[in-house]
Amino acid sequence: MQLDDEQLSERRGKYRNGKPLGKYRMCVHVADAATHIAVLEGRSLIEYHVSRPSDDVSEIYGNLYLGRVRRVLPGMEAAFVDIGTPKQAVLYRGDLTIATESAGAADSDEDAPDSGERKRAGGRRGRRTDGPAIGALLRNGQSIMCQVIKNPIGHKGGRLTTEVSLPGRFVVLIPDSSAVGISRRLPSRERRRLRTLLAKEIPEGFGVILRTAAENVTPTEIRRDIERLTRQWAQISELAARTDAPALLFREPELAVRIIREQFTSDFREVVIDDPTLFEQVKGYMEAIAAPLADRIHLYDATEEKLPLFERVHVAEQVRKATDRKVWLPSGGSLIIEHTEALTVVDVNTGRNVGKSSLNETLFQNNLEAATEIAKQLRLRDIGGIIVVDFVDMDDKRQRDQLMETLNEALARDKTRTATEPISDMGIVQMTRMRTGEGLIESVSDRCDACDGRGVLLHESLFA
Repeated sequence: MQLDDEQLSERRGKYRNGKPLGKYRMCVHVADAATHIAVLEGRSLIEYHVSRPSDDVSEIYGNLYLGRVRRVLPGMEAAFVDIGTPKQAVLYRGDLTIATESAGAADSDEDAPDSGERKRAGGRRGRRTDGPAIGALLRNGQSIMCQVIKNPIGHKGGRLTTEVSLPGRFVVLIPDSSAVGISRRLPSRERRRLRTLLAKEIPEGFGVILRTAAENVTPTEIRRDIERLTRQWAQISELAARTDAPALLFREPELAVRIIREQFTSDFREVVIDDPTLFEQVKGYMEAIAAPLADRIHLYDATEEKLPLFERVHVAEQVRKATDRKVWLPSGGSLIIEHTEALTVVDVNTGRNVGKSSLNETLFQNNLEAATEIAKQLRLRDIGGIIVVDFVDMDDKRQRDQLMETLNEALARDKTRTATEPISDMGIVQMTRMRTGEGLIESVSDRCDACDGRGVLLHESLFA
């Protein structure tokens, strides 16, 4: 597709002396056992992902299945659904969409549809207080089309929704809906332009969410993305009509392609891949959907370079530090990060930080540093679920309010949704972060056989 000079310049991003500019860099290392994806801001690692061939069973987030209801539990407002994976997945009543007469426009936090003519309740388990009970909507043996919104974790199966959404480069298509949304991460002026543009492009019977990557796109690009997704939905629907449950209807592409689709914009100065096959695949994909950015994708030739890719960009040592329970702050304070089965606890300490002027100012500055680092660590370690942060106590309410403002600003840079409660008088902050995977530590380590992950070895002689 041809773009004029102004559009091409906007889409290509900034250059200096012929080299692309951007604060982010993505490095992809392909090994025999796994593919590793690192996202760096400057030289600092901010995201790290690992994809193994065995993850086809456990990493199923976004996949579409034709499932068969095996057991409806009215007391839990949930149903167990067989989707062909080792563990049956769970569908809560709040994730079971129902048609309503209302439909509207929404501004999405990022890419996921949250409103429209089909409602999904909020809450940790998708609890509903209105509408028919799950027993009136589902029966044992019934076939339903569903999508995975949470990977299996530990002994728990995946979590499902019947509100299907198909992600593209610029839009998220929602079949059987009339919802319209635009990412809140876009400037207000751009959202207004896109809302006007979108009104002419929405196909009948579909809802559309415009993603952050849709900034400065042309109507033709939006139309092409929507047409590709509607063809994809037609193929999925046809397959579902002639397939017996349980069956996989649509699998998300491999992790590297998926992350590049979700994140790669002109804010990235380059994507470096050390595998020729994956490089050709990603290069061809970007030339098809975002040609102005394709020249920012490079092949790292490990045979000609003196060091492996991840050693060159110092990723390995940063990953090791990200698995430690203790994180040092610039002024000498520290964070202690502990994981339990139900939640993660972060303890903020002053450590070696003795300050310069007063105790109150020392504690305040230490907490501000901690707030920024906590947001970074949650993203890097991919910590999800309930998170409790114990900041150092501060008496000044204005300082506590400023601390929460700093924390929320730092969390806003993370694409994964986080909800925070106000800080308590004791300096405690409670938050939740959406959990879709197992987390960094679990992806790069195994539970210790000797202590079963407790971190202690009992003196067996005392129990003899």
